[in-house]
Amino acid sequence: MGGDEKKANPEKATLRKHIRVSESENTSSERVGVKKLKRKVREDGEGPLKKKVKRRLDLLKYDRESASSSPDTGKENCNTSVEDVSKRRRKRKAAADGEGPTCNKTILMPEEVKDEARELKTEDLLVDAQTAYEAKYQQEHQLGEGGCGSVFAGYRKEDNLPVAVKHIPKDKVFCKHVDKNGKEISVEVAIMLKLAAGSSGSVGTSAPVSLLDWYDLGQELILVLERPVPSNDLTEYIELNGGSLQEEEARIILKQLVDAALDLEGQHIFHRDIKSENILIETGSDVPRVRIIDFGLSCFVKKRSSYHIFYGTSSYTPPEWHRRFTYRAGPTTVWQLGAVLYETLHRCTAFETTKFLEKQQTISNKLSEHCQDFLQMCLKEDPKQRLTLEELQLHPWLR
Repeated sequence: MGGDEKKANPEKATLRKHIRVSESENTSSERVGVKKLKRKVREDGEGPLKKKVKRRLDLLKYDRESASSSPDTGKENCNTSVEDVSKRRRKRKAAADGEGPTCNKTILMPEEVKDEARELKTEDLLVDAQTAYEAKYQQEHQLGEGGCGSVFAGYRKEDNLPVAVKHIPKDKVFCKHVDKNGKEISVEVAIMLKLAAGSSGSVGTSAPVSLLDWYDLGQELILVLERPVPSNDLTEYIELNGGSLQEEEARIILKQLVDAALDLEGQHIFHRDIKSENILIETGSDVPRVRIIDFGLSCFVKKRSSYHIFYGTSSYTPPEWHRRFTYRAGPTTVWQLGAVLYETLHRCTAFETTKFLEKQQTISNKLSEHCQDFLQMCLKEDPKQRLTLEELQLHPWLR
């Protein structure tokens, strides 16, 4: 193409500029009109949101049909002649002056219709979720707060069932999972739904606490969880019992933990953050019962998969992470179980991997021989030398 052909025709350039300005003004006015309509509907309080959405969608449908039937759609292509454009501009001017059937119409193009419909549908769903949650549950005082969100006590209004309400800001959902429909959801929700599907369906029958409901409110997730009453987390339970537990009671707790960890492993679930704060002890009977909470850093795992980004509590990281920045599900879980048992039996001592590796923390020789051996087999520096969960289950100290 020659140099003259590449030069822009000043007259056509000016015309295109006018056309773009006209289209921009139309689009702007259309969006302002939509926002004003939405605001007016909210202020007037005309009926429930579903009726508002239906009324708005009816208007959008009417405008779309009007746009498709109108000879002037507001678009020109590269083959439109100057004369044709001038005629269309005259038509637009006549409409603006009130001369013609389109003077009172807001013309929305198909993509704008879809965007508005999606926006209103999303808003509808968010309001419905909030309303459903508030209708079903009563939230009370705060139980705790961590890096992933806040937890509140509450109860289900229907039957006064105690619940824990976990609020998780969307930017604190660190681990996500793509479900079978291709939708990305919190991995905590995905895992707890799988656990619920594999249980008997009755609350309180599994070691992991049950997920009762969950709500996506756009900027945050709300998880409604079973709340065992009475119960304390293991850290509080140890403190209430003088700073350490008797070996027999510790054995009862560890046996349940090993069984629960094996069950999770059988369902290809890696908790990644087993620690005293994430273990509840039900205290309503003579024998303490273990419940596992907080699957926010968990993941689905394939056999012998290794990981190179650590999710969990730094003081419980396995030695292989410090040495090679890699870790696997089975050996890491065994290490963390050993750390929990260490804290249970050693008075007022918070376990730290680096201190243990540097011999600043040692296993007490006052423990029974089998108990010392169990701890040593969990806390081997080389992950290949640690016992597996199956081997721990058969260890003499647990039998």
